[in-house]
Amino acid sequence: MTVPIRILVVDDSMTIRAMLETVFAREPGVKVVGVASSAEEAERMIDQFRPSVVTVDIAMPGMDGLALLDRLVAEGQTHVVMLSSHTESAIESLGRGAVGFFDKRRILSDAKGLVQLIRRAARGSIARNPILS
Repeated sequence: MTVPIRILVVDDSMTIRAMLETVFAREPGVKVVGVASSAEEAERMIDQFRPSVVTVDIAMPGMDGLALLDRLVAEGQTHVVMLSSHTESAIESLGRGAVGFFDKRRILSDAKGLVQLIRRAARGSIARNPILS
């Protein structure tokens, strides 16, 4: 039996959080272990849930997703996939240590691509084209 990929979803939008939970719930071997509406809440959940992958929205009130990314990369405990409709932030987030970037506007239309990116992220591999994957 394989160990499921443990995902922590971080997004200030309730709608996006629900969409992500729905997409991941349909996938074998993938389990959402926590959902946070802010970077601060996510920080408190990391040690508790020990996710293999954290999906992080870039634009959030309070601490933004890039600041959370910096902290998670410095700690080295998990792999981070950034999610945003602000695709101009993709290069910056990858340069700061994210293993992938996914356009939030495509969560439902390209759920398969998102799940593939999460699976690669869990292995610690960066996609050949991490912005479009």
